[in-house]
Parts: sequence; structure tokens; C-alpha cells
Amino acid sequence: MDFTTDFVHCPPPGRPADIPGSAGATTISVMTADESPRRKVMSSPYLHRLQRRHFLLFDVLPIVGTVAAFGFLAVHPFGVTELVLLVAMWLLTGLGVTVGYHRLFTHRTFKAGPAVTTALAILGSMAGQGGVVSWVALHRRHHECSDREGDPHSPNLDGDGFVGRIRGLAHSHFLWMRRHDYPNIVHYAPDLLRNRAVVRVARRYDTWVVVGLLVPAVIGGLVSLSWTGAVSGLLWGGLVRMFVLEHIVWAINSFLHMFGTRPYESRENSRNGGVFALISLGESWHNNHHAFPDSPSFGLDWYRLDPGFWLIRGLAACGLAWDLKVPTPERIAARRRTPAPV
Repeated sequence: MDFTTDFVHCPPPGRPADIPGSAGATTISVMTADESPRRKVMSSPYLHRLQRRHFLLFDVLPIVGTVAAFGFLAVHPFGVTELVLLVAMWLLTGLGVTVGYHRLFTHRTFKAGPAVTTALAILGSMAGQGGVVSWVALHRRHHECSDREGDPHSPNLDGDGFVGRIRGLAHSHFLWMRRHDYPNIVHYAPDLLRNRAVVRVARRYDTWVVVGLLVPAVIGGLVSLSWTGAVSGLLWGGLVRMFVLEHIVWAINSFLHMFGTRPYESRENSRNGGVFALISLGESWHNNHHAFPDSPSFGLDWYRLDPGFWLIRGLAACGLAWDLKVPTPERIAARRRTPAPV
């Protein structure tokens, strides 16, 4: 489903959007068909405290952990176990984000049963990028307001020129997570709130993050039969893995809204970065995604690397996923800005 059109559009730039809310909160409201106001985002000191805590624990701490991992090399060298844990945990949690959080829960590009749904929600939670319901609400808000007022992480709203671009990139890549308007999950994710399995996973988000850190620590300790192996597994399979995956995902929302190719018409400044397709698990076909947000395939063509779609196709071949909404060649051609490559 294309969530760029499912909801009331954001106010155009320059139009006042904030109105006073209750209990010290600031809300952005729209009028529904029956003229009753509906809060779309919320802002309060309590929410900002939660956001700062999450920012420090799950965004800043992985940076500290990555520095510590390199320092710990003097105690325990980087070996095959650390490499396997780093790559395996990156792949599992990365697929949880791109296939689960993004393509299944946010855009409903395919359907899956409870077992697959729950597994993807847990793997995505282990990435430490937010609970599934909150993540979906934020991303649907991003598509609704992309590169306009109300977009939580656009790099294109901080002025022109070199300074404005640097400020915008810093905001969209990292700093926006310190404090931002929180999208109303009742408005943006009512479908997930009706899914009891997803809600159960979301309520235990912190637990799943901890599990994602303990698993590589336990494996590292068992393989080496030492406490140094456990610490090394925690650092490389846990915190370094979180650091790598986070900055890959954040680069999609920052750099690929400013740099790259733009083969398809879309109403924002999304770009493709094909050179990063494999390491981003297909997410770097970002212009393709914004042009066809209801497509489970971000690459669109078979020769464009899209590991996320490969997993979806594999699940479909096993009967575990169905109703894949791949756009037709005619629809793709109609949105193309440049002639198709020979």
C-alpha cells in the first residue's frame, strides 16, 4: 500500500502547523471528514526524555562500543568467530529491519503468517532502532511528509549552500533522534495495534535488544571457553554490529535524499545508490522505493542486487509469504524519468 496517499498530507512549507495541546504537549492536528480534530504527532517533556534515553543507549553506546572493540584487540584478537558473529548478526537483524519493519509492517508489500511475522519483528527489534510500532509510525510519517515540513529526518530543510547541506546531513543522519515529534501510533499504525503478536513483540523491545547482545556474547564465550571471548563476541557481534547497521540505514535517509541517481518520478528528493545495494540489503534503491512504495522489490529489475527481496521470494517459494505486490512493467515504465537502459 502506498502510504504517501493514505493519510492527510503535511502542511506545505510556511503554513503554521503547531497548535497548543493539553498537558504541555504540542500537537499537529488535521480535520477529518466529520470536522473533529485528530492529533497526528505529539511532543512533551516525557516523550523527549524517553527519546534522549533511547538515543544514548542505542545510538551513542554502539559508537562507544565500537571504539572499545578496537581497544579490546590488545586483549583478544579479532578472529573467525568475531567475523562470523559480526556478519551473521548484521545479516539477521538487517533483514529484520528491511524485510520485516520496512517492507512487511510499514508498506505491507506482501503477506506472511504469524510465525514469520513474529520472527521478523523480533529480529528487527534486536537491531536497536526502535520498537516495531514506533518505527512504522515514524516511517509512514516520513513518506507522508518526505522532504517537507513534518518529515522527521529530511536533509533538505536546513537551508541552501554548503553550511545548510552539512547541517541537514547531520540532522537527518543522526541528530534528529535526540528529540523529535512523536507520530500518533493510533493514526499511523492502527493495523499493527490490532495485531496482538506484533504488539507483544513491541512491548518487549528492550528485552529483544538485550537478547541481540547476549547471543553473540554467549556464542563467543562458548567457542573460546573464556571470558575474553564472551566480551569480544558482545563487542563485535553486538555493539559493532549495531553501529554498522544503524549507520547504513541512517545513510539511506540522509545521503540518499541528497546524492545519487533519480530514474523515477517521485514527489521528494529520493535517490538511488546502487553501489551500496548489497551492504544495505537492497535499501539503497531508494528512489525506486519512493516511486513504488508498495513494491516488495526495491531493485525492480532482476539484475539489481536486492537481498531483502531475495528473502521474500524465498519465503514465497516455501509458501511462507504471498500476495507480493510487484509493479507491472507498464507501471514502472510510466514513472521512468529517463529512457530504459539498453
